Amino acid sequence: MTKTIRYTADVVCIRGGDVLLIERGWPPHKGQLALPGGHVDPGETSRAAAARELLEETGIGVDPWDLELIGVYDAPGRDPRGRYVTAAYMVAVPDGITAQAGDDAAAVRWVPLDNARGLAFDHTDIVTTARHRHHGPF
Repeated sequence: MTKTIRYTADVVCIRGGDVLLIERGWPPHKGQLALPGGHVDPGETSRAAAARELLEETGIGVDPWDLELIGVYDAPGRDPRGRYVTAAYMVAVPDGITAQAGDDAAAVRWVPLDNARGLAFDHTDIVTTARHRHHGPF
């Protein structure tokens, strides 16, 4: 029996000392905070998908090449819908930039990096890795 593996991309978007989180508008984890992200479309790279998802869900546009890969997350059971593998990226945006909920995000909010806990999926681990991998202030 073969299992379908789904490919996604997530973004740790940093402004000053805050990380941008979305409130999930759909199951699984409806109503929980998570990183912006979603499925990689056919013919698309994970980097391009990460930039597209960030724009669709938060209104923040970034150049895909400004996204820094922080890791691939593929632990079995990380998503209740089945086997999902995500490429997680990090990007810093200017202090004055604002975000607006769109696509499947019910809301967006900037949360202090140190308070980004209890997130949907394994997104707390992704944020922690991004914080440790970044050298210098965000």
